[in-house]
Amino acid sequence: MKYYAVFLPIINIEKSQQFRPQHLEFLEKGRNEGKIFASGKFSDGSGGLVIYIAESTDEVVEAVRQDPYVSSGARGYEIHEWEIVTKAVIPQ
Repeated sequence: MKYYAVFLPIINIEKSQQFRPQHLEFLEKGRNEGKIFASGKFSDGSGGLVIYIAESTDEVVEAVRQDPYVSSGARGYEIHEWEIVTKAVIPQ
């Protein structure tokens, strides 16, 4: 499995507000299914980021297009494969 960073810049503020509950439900479902690693909004109000877990970019495109933010035209999207690097914390 690979990780994909998906930027969701705001296109339409009113639609973003209108479709927020459906978007949050979509994210929760994706997390429960193990398809979303993390998500969050940008503190400057310009949009948000979702990290998907998938086999291919095509799989992510299909999922992103089902996000109510995207399907309603509230948000655009930009997908990048992400090579995650983590650091283990060793207790002392």
